[in-house]
Amino acid sequence: MTLNLTASLSAVLKLATVLMLAATISGCSESDQSSDDQATPQSEKEEQVSESKSFLEENKDKPGIIVTESGLQYRVLLEGTGKSPKATDTVTVHYEGTLTDGTKFDSSYDRGTPLSFPLNQVIRGWTEGLQLMKEGGKYKFFIPSELAYGPRGAGGVIGPNEDLIFTVELIRVN
Repeated sequence: MTLNLTASLSAVLKLATVLMLAATISGCSESDQSSDDQATPQSEKEEQVSESKSFLEENKDKPGIIVTESGLQYRVLLEGTGKSPKATDTVTVHYEGTLTDGTKFDSSYDRGTPLSFPLNQVIRGWTEGLQLMKEGGKYKFFIPSELAYGPRGAGGVIGPNEDLIFTVELIRVN
């Protein structure tokens, strides 16, 4: 009887050891998977940035697209007749901003209120682009990341090094 009890205890200990080992291996496997899951958003962002750069490369050759020396691309949707702003002016605009994949991240149109701001206190692409416009004009800007938010991105939606698209209506130079 003692021999059977010892054999049973030995079998239970072996089974417990095997189960603990299986749990440990399984736990490692899950953490590896979550590590992969955490890497996926970064991979997706890198892919999105690559697609963004490809978009601008293809876009520059489309009819009506003008490319400035800095790399800013734009299309005149409606030519204005008023005055053009200087970098030190305050302007009032309506605008919509999207990523190159079409994801909208901001819109004064949606809020129903135009925005006023000093032109030299926004991203470089806006400072440069709006100086090309006249009051009453509406342009579509295709802004390379280095003229936008660069490697820091903005607001969680705009990732690092993402190119941006803005449709901007210059209402007034204040």
